[in-house]
Amino acid sequence: MKELREITRRDVDFASWYTDVVKKADLIDYSSVKGSMIIRPYGYAIWENIQSVLDKEFKRLGHQNIQMPMFIPESLLNIEKDHVNGFAPEVAWVTQGGSELLEERLCVRPTSEVLFCDHFKKIMKSYRDLPLLYNQWCTIVRWEKNTRPFLRSREILWQEGHTMHETCEEAVEETKKMLKVYEDFQRNYLALPVIVGRKTEKEKFAGADITYTIEAMMYDGVALQNGTSHYFGQNFAKAFGIEFLNKENKLENPYQTSWGVSTRMIGAIIMTHSDDRGLVLPPKIAPIKVDLIPIGNNEEVFRKMKEIQKILDKEHITNQMNRSDKTPGFKFAESEVKGYPIRLELGLRDLEAGTITLVRRDTLEKISVSLDNIVENIRTILESIQENLYNRALKRRNSMLYKADTYDEFKSIAKSKSGFIKINWCGNTECEDKIKEETGLKSRCILEEENPDGQCIVCGNSGKHKIYFGRQY
Repeated sequence: MKELREITRRDVDFASWYTDVVKKADLIDYSSVKGSMIIRPYGYAIWENIQSVLDKEFKRLGHQNIQMPMFIPESLLNIEKDHVNGFAPEVAWVTQGGSELLEERLCVRPTSEVLFCDHFKKIMKSYRDLPLLYNQWCTIVRWEKNTRPFLRSREILWQEGHTMHETCEEAVEETKKMLKVYEDFQRNYLALPVIVGRKTEKEKFAGADITYTIEAMMYDGVALQNGTSHYFGQNFAKAFGIEFLNKENKLENPYQTSWGVSTRMIGAIIMTHSDDRGLVLPPKIAPIKVDLIPIGNNEEVFRKMKEIQKILDKEHITNQMNRSDKTPGFKFAESEVKGYPIRLELGLRDLEAGTITLVRRDTLEKISVSLDNIVENIRTILESIQENLYNRALKRRNSMLYKADTYDEFKSIAKSKSGFIKINWCGNTECEDKIKEETGLKSRCILEEENPDGQCIVCGNSGKHKIYFGRQY
């Protein structure tokens, strides 16, 4: 039990705490490839639940799954210059196959826009072919210098949607619609109170006209970009010579979008909800919702536990029974480290009294309930945990949202507090760069639904946007 409890305190060293939780909960292991992680079965089960929910929603909205190659010829990557320049520092190259040097270098995909464009050009002929709504679940490679499990890895598990449309209006609608899908998923399933907005020109995706972003704030007040949706306009279509015959029988370039999320969301769950005892998972995304722990070595208890397990299985409430010979204390600690939303305890005395004990992982509250109402009580508690995790995260996030009316006030907040700072901004990159150089804070997102109510705090010119700045992972 001591080994399970050896987790660095969150408020003492947040980075070490995070690594401890990831390892103690058995989510990942380190591989022999520097910067790449092994996602263990429990960690992968969380990703499978994420994938299952999103995949159903994508398909409901008309998207089809597709698989593109892992390798991109250098000549293909170079067609869209802004795009390749944006990714050049992180690209991994293949220069040899077997014993033969390749005639042309192959990029290990950092993202798949150019692959999709090359394909779209071949299959798109007429407006009748549009829209093309594709999604890909795959691995990408980005040669990150500083890596951390789930947050930044050289090999990333993610999904990327790629669509082509007949009109600008349809493509913009798609871009915003998929952003909303991400926002709803993260709020309702991951219990993350995210902030949604538009990236600045400096921070937008390479080759995009507009990038929308989902910004989550971690427990320590640092931002995690948790999903993006991009409107490309006709940029890639023109670069790749993609055309279709419109309704007037004239050739026209289509309008394009791209959107994606990754296993980074698992890191966001950990850094938002977990505590010094280990992992805390929102019930809607937890692979195991109830951890059944029999107390003592008694066959009557085991039989009752099996009956309970059958009831939970029938109700599709995922569960497991811990019948190991470990002590109850060790089992409790293990259950807490793994973040199972509910721990169900049953001993001989409980059995004689016709009750069981349910322990909430979020509050560690123990609740004694009748054996006759197990499913109803468990469902109620799971809903309560999901709601509590969101509200708790929202309260903490809101406590670290600040507003600065002057640049001196901004610098004072940036120096003394963690979180996001909202300001009036003129929209000029020079002011954005100055803030980053002098405070270390980067722009998070422009709040399109909020109007500026004063001058830019940096240069004093007319404010054009309300925008958040903050530190990032």
